[in-house]
Amino acid sequence: MTQVRTRFAPSPTGFMHLGGVRTALYNYLFAKKMGGKFILRIEDTDQERIVPGAVDVIYNTLRECGLNWDEGPDIGGGYGPYVQSERKSLYLPYAKELVEKGAAYYCFCTKEELAERKAAAEAKGEVFKYDKHCLRLTKEEIQAKLDAGVPYVIRLNCPTEGESSYDDEVFGHISFPNSDLDDMVLIKQDGMPTYNFANVIDDHLMGITHVMRGMEYLSSTPKYNNLYRAFGWEIPTYVHLTTVMRDKEHKLSKRDGDAYYSDFIDKGYLKDALINYLALVGWNPGTDQEFFTMDELVRAFDVKRLNTSPGIFDVTKLDWMNSQYVAKMDFDKYLEMATPWFDQVLAGKGMDYRRLAELMQSRTDIFSRIPEKIAFLADMPDYDTAIFFNKKQKSDEAVAREVLPMLLPVLEGIDDWTETAIHDAVMAKIPEWGKKNGAVLWPMRIAISGMESTPGGAFEIAYLLGKEETLRRMKASIAKLG
Repeated sequence: MTQVRTRFAPSPTGFMHLGGVRTALYNYLFAKKMGGKFILRIEDTDQERIVPGAVDVIYNTLRECGLNWDEGPDIGGGYGPYVQSERKSLYLPYAKELVEKGAAYYCFCTKEELAERKAAAEAKGEVFKYDKHCLRLTKEEIQAKLDAGVPYVIRLNCPTEGESSYDDEVFGHISFPNSDLDDMVLIKQDGMPTYNFANVIDDHLMGITHVMRGMEYLSSTPKYNNLYRAFGWEIPTYVHLTTVMRDKEHKLSKRDGDAYYSDFIDKGYLKDALINYLALVGWNPGTDQEFFTMDELVRAFDVKRLNTSPGIFDVTKLDWMNSQYVAKMDFDKYLEMATPWFDQVLAGKGMDYRRLAELMQSRTDIFSRIPEKIAFLADMPDYDTAIFFNKKQKSDEAVAREVLPMLLPVLEGIDDWTETAIHDAVMAKIPEWGKKNGAVLWPMRIAISGMESTPGGAFEIAYLLGKEETLRRMKASIAKLG
């Protein structure tokens, strides 16, 4: 049985799109599930769009996600080089072989001529495709232009009648009328192959058995198959993947900050949660299981369970999944990751970050939301005294006016400002005052936090704030209540 070989072939044009990460993930999972090889190839034929440093972004992102390739530019393999620009000399001979077979032809049309024809077609309300103008040139005319050094491209000679069809593992049997096919360029004027041509040559030479890619290539696949047939090569198995969408109408977008893997990492999502969730966007395991390690994903992955409808990237669901991962994190790792976010609002205040982390870990969904949740520790918010009302705690503004002045001397009398000391001092007084716990602790928490919802209760907050700041806030709240 032929060994399964999949590939991820990104272009180094910037950050890694989430859709690209998912494509890499599915290629990796399938290869590993089948005991095959996962290949990384850099497709840099479009030199104008290359972004410096983008190759390192690809390497770093895939490695961070645990998608380690078996062959690639940096580690080599038996089918290199794995960067298309380093394979440039390979492509032109294959294109000329197609010319000799009549499956491709030289095209000398200028950009200006093509623009005129395109404008004319659009004026008639027609979709422009190349009209095979240069296919009608004689051998002598072609040779004369070549000898004169006239710039050219090489185009694929697509059929114009009948239809082309193929089978896809996700979408089934697909047919396209050949009249819709355009004679795509194979070799550009600069001698570089187009993405479409290099893609086929490289996939064949690298022994790729399964081509897993975005569904935007569904309509181009008949042209790829024409190339395979012209060369007499075996056509790979196709697995086209649905688009990752923000909702049913909108794609993920750079403008909305939800398009790139790095967008989410920068916001404080955990890469394991992101990969786990991304695997489920367009695929389902056929069970109720939602949380997977990478090894579990490999075992569960099945291309037959890939969806034909767009994968909706539900950020709310991701937030929930991320919170579950955060809650299960090693505590010291959580503290390490949370510290920079604590520093955004608490740097220099000498606060006990370890205790704060203990209170925050179960309340953290996204790390970037930590600062807003702890901002009250840095500066007392301007609150409405109506929040002293809490029916369950038997508290209101009148109760607060009564108990806060009673609490103040108790807090002032604590010398060893620890959480335990604060707890013991206050709790000892509550029975003496004939109050319920809530009627004292709720007003105290509001008075020193200005918030109805906080990480930790009155004692934890008082400890974190320190004695001086706690007393200052208590006095301010007593004055606020009048």
